[in-house]
Amino acid sequence: MNGIRTALVIGGGIAGPVTALALQKAGIQATVYEAYDSSATQAGAMLTVAPNGLAALEIIGADKLVQAVGHPLHSMVMEAGSGKQLMRVDTLPGLPPSCTLLRADLFRVLHDHAVAGGITIEHGKRLVDLEQSATGVRARFADGTTATADILIGADGIHSTVRGLIDPQAPEPEYTGLMSFGFGEFDSEGNLSDGGQGDIDAMHFAFGKRAFYGYWRQPDGSKVFFSNFPQAEPMTLAEAKAVPPQEWLNKLRAAHIGDRPGESLFAQTSVNKMIVTGPMERMPHVRTWHRGRVVLVGDAVHAPSSSSGQGASLAIESAIELARCLRDIADPTAAFATYEGLRRPRVEDISDNAAKTNNGKTSGPVAKAMMGLVMPIATRTFLQAEKMFGPVHRFVIDWDETVRAQQG
Repeated sequence: MNGIRTALVIGGGIAGPVTALALQKAGIQATVYEAYDSSATQAGAMLTVAPNGLAALEIIGADKLVQAVGHPLHSMVMEAGSGKQLMRVDTLPGLPPSCTLLRADLFRVLHDHAVAGGITIEHGKRLVDLEQSATGVRARFADGTTATADILIGADGIHSTVRGLIDPQAPEPEYTGLMSFGFGEFDSEGNLSDGGQGDIDAMHFAFGKRAFYGYWRQPDGSKVFFSNFPQAEPMTLAEAKAVPPQEWLNKLRAAHIGDRPGESLFAQTSVNKMIVTGPMERMPHVRTWHRGRVVLVGDAVHAPSSSSGQGASLAIESAIELARCLRDIADPTAAFATYEGLRRPRVEDISDNAAKTNNGKTSGPVAKAMMGLVMPIATRTFLQAEKMFGPVHRFVIDWDETVRAQQG
């Protein structure tokens, strides 16, 4: 019988509820502690849950729930700023299409699914410190309360408090040199306008002359698009939101002059359709994933930039893998080391590849012109869809397989 019976999960975003549900499936009671007073309600950015993420969600019975609030994405098209198609990648044979949805909708669905499954989620619990003993962990929150359990899991995002408590020398998020902005038809509650469920045939990604952007058409006919705006000096999200919206929009319009159809998209939109999503960040390789009875999961330890299209999916995968290890390995140190061994190579490889994509987004016009010449040739030879996406999208966790301890 596993000696790990209880867990504190810090963070109620994506990884937190998934971790708690997976632990429950593994026979471990978990309580989620969220710093904010309520669940995320702001629209935030849109994201994609890829086929590998949907496969992991199926293990906790959440895949269909997520698909119900999103839209199937069947193709991705890469374009030059001129509008010329460089490559098209369709959903790989035998896999479901990726699911595109608002981050806030994913938060809500996972939160509600966890609560319906009997998971306790306590809000207004901002972690400030923790203490470990030979038998457990005590968490201390800003409101003066405490909580104890056998283990503590940091699922508190890219600006993780738990990461710094595990290792005061842990790296901070790395700015990619890009600021991100989204545009769409949003209602008064900040939800994306939707005239009914349906498919997104293709999401277009374009290497504009001065800024990378993407666009697609919602099932109701409305257009959604974004821009990754190169900016050397980093800004926090709060600082970016403090800039007058019209000032940002003017910069984006200037950046996309000459892009097709980017110029018209940004010229015709207005500030009330704009969401400032802030700096694009990623976590550099984190040296220490766990210490004693405390471990990190999701963006707290391996957040790739959004260029990967894998941030949410990798967080979900890691939550499931961590629960498997804790189910089958009684000693928490050995369980955490095995979990790290299973996850580190995959997540770091995906993150590093996304960092290379970011370099392409911030490159100058000459480099982008060369890319436009080389990519069509490459896609006919070595940049084939199955080779590029197969190892990432076809990844499936075998929940029923017993995990054997590895040495960390």
